Amino acid sequence: MSANAAPVVALAGIGKRYRRTVAVAEVSLTVERGQLYGLIGADGAGKSSLMKTVAGVLAHDRGTVDVLGVRIDSERAAERVKGRLGFMPQGLGLNLYPELSVEENIDFFARLRQVPAAELAPRKEQLLAMTRLAAFRTRAAKNLSGGMKQKLGLVCTLIHAPELIVLDEPTTGVDPVSRRDFWAILAQLIDSQRLTALVSTAYLDEASRFDRLALLHAGRLLAEGEPTALVATAGLRVVQVQAAPAALVRLAAHFGQSSHAAGTARLVVAAADDDSAARAVRAALGADDRGAASIAIGLPDLEDLFVARLLALEAPAGAPPAAAGPAGLGRHGGYRGAAPSDAALAAAAAGEQAGVAPPEHDGGPQAIDAQELTRDFGAFRAVDGASFAVRYGEIFGLLGANGAGKTTAIKMLTGILPPSAGVGRVAGADMRHAGQAIKERIGYMSQAFSLYTDLTVIENLLLFAGVYGLTREQARNRAQWAVALGDLQGHEHEPAGRLPMGLRQRLALGCALLHRPRVLFLDEPTSGVDPIGRRRFWDTLRRLAREQGVAILLTTHYMAEADLCDRIALMFAGRVVADATPAQLKAELAAERGQLLEVSAEPPLAALAALRAGGFAEAVLHGRRLHVLAHDAAAAGARIGALLAAAGLAAPRIATQALTMEDVFIHRVLALEAAARPRAAA
Repeated sequence: MSANAAPVVALAGIGKRYRRTVAVAEVSLTVERGQLYGLIGADGAGKSSLMKTVAGVLAHDRGTVDVLGVRIDSERAAERVKGRLGFMPQGLGLNLYPELSVEENIDFFARLRQVPAAELAPRKEQLLAMTRLAAFRTRAAKNLSGGMKQKLGLVCTLIHAPELIVLDEPTTGVDPVSRRDFWAILAQLIDSQRLTALVSTAYLDEASRFDRLALLHAGRLLAEGEPTALVATAGLRVVQVQAAPAALVRLAAHFGQSSHAAGTARLVVAAADDDSAARAVRAALGADDRGAASIAIGLPDLEDLFVARLLALEAPAGAPPAAAGPAGLGRHGGYRGAAPSDAALAAAAAGEQAGVAPPEHDGGPQAIDAQELTRDFGAFRAVDGASFAVRYGEIFGLLGANGAGKTTAIKMLTGILPPSAGVGRVAGADMRHAGQAIKERIGYMSQAFSLYTDLTVIENLLLFAGVYGLTREQARNRAQWAVALGDLQGHEHEPAGRLPMGLRQRLALGCALLHRPRVLFLDEPTSGVDPIGRRRFWDTLRRLAREQGVAILLTTHYMAEADLCDRIALMFAGRVVADATPAQLKAELAAERGQLLEVSAEPPLAALAALRAGGFAEAVLHGRRLHVLAHDAAAAGARIGALLAAAGLAAPRIATQALTMEDVFIHRVLALEAAARPRAAA
């Protein structure tokens, strides 16, 4: 590209308000041709407003917008570029027509975009093959899984061969396997067609996939640049410390953002280099622990950087850097600052002492006991003999790809749907005969929990207390308890609709807990929540489970949250195919497939093709790096280097990494899909 070539997108000082709410404040950025550019942030960060502004469907209040060389300052100007770009709005399949089939949707968008018939046929077949939708061309869009809907939405966005595509949170609510497929397809298109893509996401683990990105919060730009450069120049270091428990507590009290597990603390330290970080940690250790502690130092990830910037915004004016830095160790392995304040905890305790005791249960160890649950919808079996159990005081994750049967299983357990076969007990009640009893003993928080946005925090709490039949005194006590639990002090008289997403979720959780349920069902509870809000939410869940014995069953597509569960059940095609702790699931994968090698090679797609052709058939693209599993890391590394050299590529950087729940999920689901194909074909 010529050094003088104009950027595809140039935003300068963009501002947008909705009445009194500032959606975007003075944002400036540029997107170059052939670039994959990311807008990263939680709900309310301003991502959608910026995307709609670039797509020409939303007018901005101030600043300038240039797209494909055209100044977008009127509807007429926007119309000049709409034929050269594709826009996919936020929401699973939101740009699709549900009653039309896969092929009918594609043909409709092709006609709308006036694609010549001679160009449509080969382009459609290429995109259907790339997205693996060719076998589903006659299926109605409404019957596709979430991941398939998003891939079809992408095909419809691309059918007229645009120069620029604008994708608003295309992977939100999509399972990890479908997310991986989506990103692989996008990388291929950018590489082969010199396409430019502006993509937004609330998943920070996707940030490394972008050539360049902007971190957004409350309409403001927190950081902008290349992912690796941002973390390298952040002035932060991650220090892993193994030491005695008392020493870890002292470190947590001294430093900022930290977490711990199995005798190891992970600290985020403000330091310009590794030596400075090591000196700071050793100085904070007690004299007796300095020689015994084991220290490993590395660069932060983008979530560490994001949290540091967010907490700097939250810190009082004039506060020292330690106060503005990321928060420290919580009582349950969370983050200090993530837990409610001492005053909040005291208020919560006072609320309990005022006549609100922890929930009682029927005395048995199992809060949920599902045995051979089955549900048919006509000829389709959504849940196929699923069995699992959840104990009181346990956080249990129910994972699976879109369409695996998770939601149907939850609807049966909560009494919403009767089972076709099988039995289950929830909080001591038989789900087949005691639907009302179950509803009185459980709390349920859906992804779109129905808060009343015009009512204040306290009004919402008192309203739901009335729905649950609490007396006035009970309602006041429980509302006070819920405010303290969610650290909502100071927000009691704010309308719920004006709260940040993280506070709304904690309010929704409080509403679901007002009647002291024994069992809590949560459906993707932190979708769209910023990292600090997510950590605070999880600290609340841990307290509910550990201190009050509440059984928690949750679904999530965010695999970092799966690691926080006590136990996981993985569903596939309506069946439970694994039931174990996260550590056990990762150990099983390591025993079966070996260590995880992360390969950094350029260009990554060419490197991926070389590895797959050379025998690493299951190598996958992970951002701009490749992931390979191998039992003999040294031998595999040498073979990888030789294959890339033979392909004319530079020597790669190869590092061993710890397996994650995302690795477990993807490899288990892909293996199950591969095993199912011969049966389906037969």
